[in-house]
Amino acid sequence: MITGRIIRTGLLIALLIQGMGLAAQKKYAFTVNEAVQYAVQNVTEIRNLKVDRKIQVAKNNEIKGQAMPQINGAISTTRFFEIPVTLLPDFVSPSVYRVLETEGVKDGSGNPIASPTGEPQFFPAQFGVPWQASVGFTFQQLLFQPDVFVGLQARSVALKYADISIKSMEDSVKSSVYRAYYGVLIAEKRKVFVDDAVKRLEKLSSDQQQLFKNGFAERLDIDRTEVSLNNLRSSQLQLSNLIYIGYASLKYTVGLSQADTLKLADTLSIAVVKKDILDTTGFKYTDRNEIQLLNTVKELKELDLKRYKLAYVPTASAFWNFNGNALRQSPDYLNFNEPWFITNYAGLNINVPIFDGFQRSNRVKQARYELEKTTNNVENLQRVIDFQREAAYNQFKNAITNLDVQERNLALAEKVYYTTKKKYEQGLGSSFDVLQTEGSFEEAQSNYFQAMYDAVIAKISYYRSLGRL
Repeated sequence: MITGRIIRTGLLIALLIQGMGLAAQKKYAFTVNEAVQYAVQNVTEIRNLKVDRKIQVAKNNEIKGQAMPQINGAISTTRFFEIPVTLLPDFVSPSVYRVLETEGVKDGSGNPIASPTGEPQFFPAQFGVPWQASVGFTFQQLLFQPDVFVGLQARSVALKYADISIKSMEDSVKSSVYRAYYGVLIAEKRKVFVDDAVKRLEKLSSDQQQLFKNGFAERLDIDRTEVSLNNLRSSQLQLSNLIYIGYASLKYTVGLSQADTLKLADTLSIAVVKKDILDTTGFKYTDRNEIQLLNTVKELKELDLKRYKLAYVPTASAFWNFNGNALRQSPDYLNFNEPWFITNYAGLNINVPIFDGFQRSNRVKQARYELEKTTNNVENLQRVIDFQREAAYNQFKNAITNLDVQERNLALAEKVYYTTKKKYEQGLGSSFDVLQTEGSFEEAQSNYFQAMYDAVIAKISYYRSLGRL
C-alpha cells in the first residue's frame, strides 16, 4: 500500500515537472525581418548598450548638478571636560610699575621702584564654557569653471555617441541574424534535394535487387548503387546535424532560449536573392554608423582640447555661510531664553592659475595629438569603406553571375539524369550510367546551394558596406 502511494506520488511529481518544462517552452515563427527585430530588442549586447545610455544620462545629470547651487548643513555639539587653557601676557605688572614710577614711590632702601627686566611673563587663563553647539548651512554657487562648463556642452555629444553605438551594434546583430537565418533555409532546402536523391537511389537499388533475382543484373551493379546510397545517407545525416546546429545558432543570435521552438516563415529563391539591388550613387560616408561613431569621438576630442585650453582661465564661485553657536554651562540647547550667537557672511572666490610647471600646456598638447590621431582614423576608415564597397559590390555581382550559371547547370544535370534513367528503364542504358549522372546531378545541386549561400552572404556584405542593412 505504502509502496503504491510512493510510486503514484513520484509519477505525479514527474508529470508536474514535465508540465512546468512544457509551459516554459515558447513557440516562435519568424520571417527574417521579424527575427531581426526580435534580436534588436533582446540580444544582450544591445540591451547592455541601452543600459550604458541610461548610465550616460545619469552622468550628464551629475555634471549638470555641479553647475547648480550646492547647499550643505551641519550640526555639531562639543563637551569640554577641561576647558582649554590660554597663556596671556602679563599686562598688569607693567601698568602697576609704570604708575609707581610716575608717582615716585620708593622701596624700603629709598631706591625708586623700577619695572623688572628679563623674559616677558605670562599667566594661564581659561576661556569658554563646557557645552558648545553649532547649527548652520553653507550655500555655494559655481560661477565659472572650465571643465564643468565644457562637460555641460559635451552632454549631447556623449548621448549621440551612445545612440550611434547602439545602431552600430544593431548592424552587427542584423548581419549575424541574416546569415544564420538564410544559412538554415539553404540547408533545409538542400536536405529536401538530398532526401529525394536517397529515395531515387533506394528505388534504383530495389529495382536492381529484383533484376538480380531474375538474372538480368549483376551483383556489381547493386554494390555500386549501395555505395552511392550509403554516401548519400551520410550526407543526409550531416545535413540534419547542420540544420540542428543552425537552429541552435539562430536561437542564440536572436536571443531565444534553446528550449524554445523556432520555425522559419520565409522561403528562399534566386528571385529573393536578386530582389532590391541597391543604387550606390547616393552613398555618403555618414550612412555608415562606424563613421558617425568616429566623428562623434572626434567631437569629444575637440571638446577635450577646449577644456584644457580653458584651464588658463580663472575660476569663480560665490558662497554664503550662516551659522548659529550656543555656549552653555549645561546641554540645554533648546532653552531659547539663552542666546544663540549668529555668524552670517557671504563672499566670492576667484582662483587665478599662474604657473603649474607647464602641466596645462602639456595637457593641451596631448589633447591636440589625440585629436590628430582621431582625424587620421576618420580618413583611414573612409578608405577602408571605399575598399569594402568596391569589394562587396564586385563579390555580389560575381556571386549572382555564378548563381545563374549553377542554376543552369542544375537544370541541365537534372535533364541528363532523367534522360539517362529513362533509357535505363527502357533497357537502352546501364545502371552505371544512371549512377554517374546521379553523381553529376548531386554535384550540381551542391554547387547550386553553395552558390546561393555565397550570393546571400555577398548580398548581406554589400548591404552592410552601404550602411543600409
